[in-house]
Parts: sequence; structure tokens; C-alpha cells
Amino acid sequence: MPAEGVGSDPRRRTTPARWRVLGHPEGMLIYQVRCIVEHHGWTEPAAVDRHKVILGRSGAYRLRLNGRVELSDATSVLLTRPGDELAVAHPFGCGDSYTCLEIDPTVLADRPDAVGWLDRGGWSGTSDAGLDLAHRLLVAEFRRGLDGFEMSERLHRFLTRLLRHNPLGADDADGGVDRAVRRRPATLAAHRRLADRAREVLANSGFTLGLDEVAREVGSSSHHLSRVFHRMTGSSLTAYRNRLRVRAVLDTLAEPDGRPLGALATDYGFADQAHLTRVVREQVGHPPARLRRLLTPVPER
Repeated sequence: MPAEGVGSDPRRRTTPARWRVLGHPEGMLIYQVRCIVEHHGWTEPAAVDRHKVILGRSGAYRLRLNGRVELSDATSVLLTRPGDELAVAHPFGCGDSYTCLEIDPTVLADRPDAVGWLDRGGWSGTSDAGLDLAHRLLVAEFRRGLDGFEMSERLHRFLTRLLRHNPLGADDADGGVDRAVRRRPATLAAHRRLADRAREVLANSGFTLGLDEVAREVGSSSHHLSRVFHRMTGSSLTAYRNRLRVRAVLDTLAEPDGRPLGALATDYGFADQAHLTRVVREQVGHPPARLRRLLTPVPER
């Protein structure tokens, strides 16, 4: 990748995708990307040339960050710094989408909470429902239009929330989950692969599969899969599936076509509209109708 500064056109240095630049206040650049999958194999490893926050919105893909392979989906957060080595693969052919925030190191140097980010390599983890909603509301605000001053302030406020959620330097890349489980490395690796495979199936099933079907897809019993998944992710399969479903709903609510909530409930495997409303409210604290008003941008003229 060429060594271009923050604020340069990101389309010049990436694989094919549909882009929307949202804003570029001094020292920062925020944009949305929906990948166009041309081939499903691994890209050539490339050195990251800037500090980035990559926040999943939809779909799933695999990434190899500094030699470690993992799954990235709508719950994922990735922080990189110059010198990290990154490659991606799209075996699911699902054209993932994400929001990316690029930050100049001089901006981070003025933030005490970013010291860990400056001093160590890339980090990957997951966002909770509150952080994900904050991310989507931030995008909606930028799409409605902000001046440079307000853009900068809102991005700094979001960074504060992000770094409080996952302070770099406090935990290793496993988010502390594995360290609490005293098992042989080979067993941990096998369990991590099983949990990641279950995440892949959940992300690409259209939310139509039952627990037994997911277990069969990954070659496990329901009981074993449930125990291992909770141990490796800190979340039950049901809770994780609901996180993915709600994020898919939020992605759709942000579109201007106004699809009826009853149809969304059917699309994403909820029992009915009331069930969708209850799960969304439990996850993010607001009903879908209010979220649609918050997330839908002003129509372009």
C-alpha cells in the first residue's frame, strides 16, 4: 500500500468496494465501505500504513492480523496501527460492510487513553449493543451533515467510548476469555476454531437454522457447542444470534425504503413484530420505530 496521509482518497488503496466518505475533519477521516467480492481467497498480506478503527456493520469475512486468523462479522471491532500485517478472505461471498475511521498519530498522541494503541500492534474484539448503536447513530449524524468542528468533537467523543470499552494495553488479543480457562493450547485452539465456525454459520444462515442444525453444520453436539461457545466468547449462542439479528435489523432500518416492521420480523426469523420489537428494545433500549427515525438520513436532493 502507498504511504498516503489521513484524508487521502481511501479508494486509491483498497480492493474493489462501494464507498461513501462521511467526513474528514483535521487529522481524521471517516467513511463507509461495502465490499464487492471478486474472489474468495486470501489477499496478499499488506502492511497497514495508518491507525484505523474498523467497525463491522453486516456480513462476515476472515482476516489474518499479524499472523492470527479469525472471523470478522457485524459484531467485530478492529484497531490497527502502522506496521501491522493484514490480509482478508471472503469465503462466504457475502459482500460485508463496515465503517472505517482513520486517525493521524498526532491526534492520538494528545489522548492519554490512546497510549496503548500507539505502543502496541493491532487489536481485534467485539462491540456490545450500546457501542454498536453509538457507531450507527454517529454515521447517521454524519450523513445528515455536520460542520468540521462538530465532526471532530463527535469523533473524539466516540473514540472515548470505544477506548473505554476496549482499552488497549489492558488485555491481550483474546479479550481475557481464554486466560480464565486453564486448558492445553491444542484444546483451546480446537475450541476457538469450533466457536469461530459456529459464528460463521450464524452469520450466513439467514437466521433460519435451529440450534441442532447449527451444531450439525459444525460437526458437534448441541450441548458441547453451547458450552464451548460460551467459554470462548463469553456469550450464549442465543445471545450472540440475537446480537447479529438486531444489527441486521438496524442496518435495514437505516435504509430509506421504509420496509414494514412485520416484514423485517419475518426476514430475520423473529416470531412476529412484537417479538422483534421486544428483542431490539432489550438490546439497545429503543423500539424499532424510534430507531428508524434516528438512523434514517435526510433524503438526498
